[in-house]
Amino acid sequence: MDTYKDAAEKTRTAIQKDADLREMIRYSTLAANGHNTQPWKFMINNSVVTILPDFGRQTPVVDPDDHHLFASLGCASENLALTAQALGRPADIQFDPDHHGQIVIDLTNGSSNENELFKAIPYRQCTRSEYDGSTANASDLRLLEKAAQVKGIELILLTEKEPMETILDYVIAANSTQIDDSAFVQELKEWIRFNPSQALDARDGLFGGCFGNPSMPTWIGNLIFRFILSKDSLNKSFVKQIRSSAGIAVFVSDKNDKEHWVNAGRSYQRFALQATALGIRHAFINQPVEVAQIRPDFAKWLGIGDKRPDLVVRFGYAPALPMSLRRPVEDVLV
Repeated sequence: MDTYKDAAEKTRTAIQKDADLREMIRYSTLAANGHNTQPWKFMINNSVVTILPDFGRQTPVVDPDDHHLFASLGCASENLALTAQALGRPADIQFDPDHHGQIVIDLTNGSSNENELFKAIPYRQCTRSEYDGSTANASDLRLLEKAAQVKGIELILLTEKEPMETILDYVIAANSTQIDDSAFVQELKEWIRFNPSQALDARDGLFGGCFGNPSMPTWIGNLIFRFILSKDSLNKSFVKQIRSSAGIAVFVSDKNDKEHWVNAGRSYQRFALQATALGIRHAFINQPVEVAQIRPDFAKWLGIGDKRPDLVVRFGYAPALPMSLRRPVEDVLV
């Protein structure tokens, strides 16, 4: 575990002011992404960085239309833009619907602006633990709302017990559906890393230590995974996790297309970085938007008409957990 922690710290080393584009891409890859698949590729052409989807890292069961994949690209693009701005290279982000939906980021020259979102990049994590039950103050909630403002995306913040309990019901129903699906379980297992050595070899996926789970040999993890992933135990965990949270954030797109999925990722990333700067932890509870037969009813309950609810995130206060790893920059460059 010491070797793992050293690698995680190196991955998240603070960027220097004279950093080149490869270093900026390293910071970009610290963004949130589904299952830590890191489904992106980067292409450098002078002062233009293009982020392309890596369809070899799809999760077709949980994400059949690549919604989460494109939201992940949005998270990475926002990290890159914030980093570029901090280093005096203001960025213009454009979504290109051609070429499978790539994101073109044109870097210019200007004054540097190291805001608190940029400073939070190496510290942001999805903290998948029980929180301490504290409430968030109104001024912090306003800062979260302000940070998440991205064109075409609406943020719904819920902090009252009744709506949070309703979302818990949706999470339990959707999680139960997913765990009953053997294909979902198999796909999830492919991205689980049961011990530090396996995580270090892959440098992607979901390391159990980042959830606070004990390490175990890979062969044992593979053998007992189906028994570990008990529907009842997971649902009980969700009850504790959501009821201990200060609130829930739902990100909603005006339109259900790839460009808006990217923007939903950008909005979430800004929210997550602002939360990190405020000492607020967060974690995805995306089950209600992942299960196709539940998502329309969830949208109806939210009162958003035919808009798509993109991402669901609980937030609150808790100690940090071990950080996840990322692949080397060399592995994501094309």
